[in-house]
Amino acid sequence: MIKAVFFDFYNTIARFWPPREETQIVAAREFGLNPDADGLIRGYNEADRYMTEQNSRLHIQKMSPEDRLAFFVEYERRILKGASIDVPLEVERKVWEKVREQRYELALFDDALSTLKELKRRVLTVGLVSNIYRDLDELCSRLGITSYLDFKVTSMSAGAEKPHAKIFLAALAAAKVEASEAIHVGDQYGGDVVGARNVGIRPILLDRDGLNAHHTDVEQIRSLPEVLALV
Repeated sequence: MIKAVFFDFYNTIARFWPPREETQIVAAREFGLNPDADGLIRGYNEADRYMTEQNSRLHIQKMSPEDRLAFFVEYERRILKGASIDVPLEVERKVWEKVREQRYELALFDDALSTLKELKRRVLTVGLVSNIYRDLDELCSRLGITSYLDFKVTSMSAGAEKPHAKIFLAALAAAKVEASEAIHVGDQYGGDVVGARNVGIRPILLDRDGLNAHHTDVEQIRSLPEVLALV
């Protein structure tokens, strides 16, 4: 019997606004590049996988400024590659810097709030498990979801990043449930699926853009309301 539902935060519950691909298009055009949005979405899928791998070794916030910049230049390369754009490293760096100069906010996905409300109505324990390296309290308050969450575990509070067991074990402790009584929903196979599965939590891969169908060994959903049929 499922008693608790854990969610990743970025790209699961909340996203950047304006959408990341729009920000990329604005930045890239300053250098004569014209990437298409669908290609950039594919690129971000690959770049986010790369970020998950990096965070599993050393969180990017713990890297030196020089190494962090090098990481994000490679991150940008993968984004542009998704749109079939190949440019010199210096141009990649400049595009990334232009992206960082633009103003953005975090916004809930359209299906997030209704899903959280329904899970709470069903008296399930609901929490966030995120590799974010900051306190989530202010973000959740601003997004209006605090009252629907029972706990928030971050890589900063747990002292470990997904997929390491420590962060998922901290979530189980906060939820006061056994691993077999929880599911974890996230958009990253390497961090969310592998990490949850390794401690006995049932993983659910959220694939909003249909780019991860090749992961055939895990239950997949395309939107958050589909979680409701699983609990």
